[in-house]
Amino acid sequence: MKRLVTLLIVVAVLASFVACAAPTPEVVEKEVIVEREVPVTVQVKEEVIVEKKVVETVEVVKEVVVEVPAAPVDYGKVTFISTQGVPIEEAEAMRGVVLADFAGQVEFIGSEYEFFEDTVLAEVQAGKGSLDVLGALYGQYPTLLAAGALQDVGALMATLGDRGIPASSVELGKLGTDTQYYVPWMQATYICAANKKALEYLPAGADAEALTWEQWRDWAKNIYEATGEKKLGFPVDGLLHRFLEGYIYPSYTGGMVTTFKSPEAVEMWEFIKDMWEYVHPQSMVYAFMQEPLLAEEVWVAFDHTARLIEAFKAQPDDFVALPSPSGPKGLGYMPVAVGLAMPVTAPNQEGGEALIEYMTRPEVQVAVLREIGFFPVIDLEYPGYVAVGIRMEGAAVSKQAAAPDAVPAMLPVGLGPRSGEINKIYRDAFTRIVIDGEDIATVLAAEAANLQTLMDETGAPCWPPDPPSEGACQVK
Repeated sequence: MKRLVTLLIVVAVLASFVACAAPTPEVVEKEVIVEREVPVTVQVKEEVIVEKKVVETVEVVKEVVVEVPAAPVDYGKVTFISTQGVPIEEAEAMRGVVLADFAGQVEFIGSEYEFFEDTVLAEVQAGKGSLDVLGALYGQYPTLLAAGALQDVGALMATLGDRGIPASSVELGKLGTDTQYYVPWMQATYICAANKKALEYLPAGADAEALTWEQWRDWAKNIYEATGEKKLGFPVDGLLHRFLEGYIYPSYTGGMVTTFKSPEAVEMWEFIKDMWEYVHPQSMVYAFMQEPLLAEEVWVAFDHTARLIEAFKAQPDDFVALPSPSGPKGLGYMPVAVGLAMPVTAPNQEGGEALIEYMTRPEVQVAVLREIGFFPVIDLEYPGYVAVGIRMEGAAVSKQAAAPDAVPAMLPVGLGPRSGEINKIYRDAFTRIVIDGEDIATVLAAEAANLQTLMDETGAPCWPPDPPSEGACQVK
């Protein structure tokens, strides 16, 4: 214990000695900047702009024109009798498609010609009727005209001037008079078709859509000289008589019956004989030209549109449809012309006129083409949904009818059950002159006598392109 106390005293003395020996501390003032983050609460006054929409109601007086839809037009019941669209399928298409959008109730009656004529004449004789609109071929109207059964529709025709109906078609509706008795409705006809391979052989400077018959022959000649093949075709076993009656005769002579043995006719037959040197020999058995075109037996052909259509449908990129050529007297062509007329006893005059106007509208004309196969008589652009082949034919048909030198030649009129006899006369002349090589003048004199006998015995007056006649048509 004593040793411990002594040790503590020694330690204490040593500590005091150290403290006395150390220098006196100096106080130094020094500014030290210390950076540190210190949270501070500051009150700030902030100016805030607030947009406020103020809606102010102001009364304004304004004159407003409100169009009130007119009450739907209803032309009531309109009775339409037609010699076209008679087959069941076509009649159903007329009722269900073609006439569906007319503003009235149309009773469509498809009728054979005999019943058609008897019905119209019976109503006229009775002085009262139920029929409002008539649809018939050109050749089916003269009998009704002679009986005083047809109205003058000239005023109605004048309102359709914007439809682009060819002047030649309008003129046909006058039935050889100065009065408009029907409005053109639809048509079928004959045209030409050519394989595009043939186009390089066209005569120099020739326009394929405006050929003359001489250029047509030279075209066939060029093909023959280049290929050694006769590539021109005609339906000799088909409708060749329509080529003779309605195309080549009017183009060279301006007529059909009256000019049968004229000097111009002699010249025409000489031309046909020359052209036939380049016609495919199988033409003698061709009835429809679409098959030999597709088989490339022929490259250039003439036929009815219905007998060419399959070629255009099957291979539209390989063919062109062309108007028929023209001759010294113009472009003779045979339209199967159908017109719309009104009987003098029509009970619904307004409805009948409205229906005729409706039937000449572009969309309705296209519907007729698609449903019953007749081409439009108006100027129109074919919509894309119409098959390319049909559009091709339609364009050629329209150009042919609208040609400035067009010479419409109608189907024979007034021959009744003997209408086939006139066809035989033209075909016999062709066989004797072109195939058998008989003398042209001799043959024409003999066949002209047969033709005159037919005219006299039937009493058939002249029809276009021949001028109207009093009594039976006369061969000059």
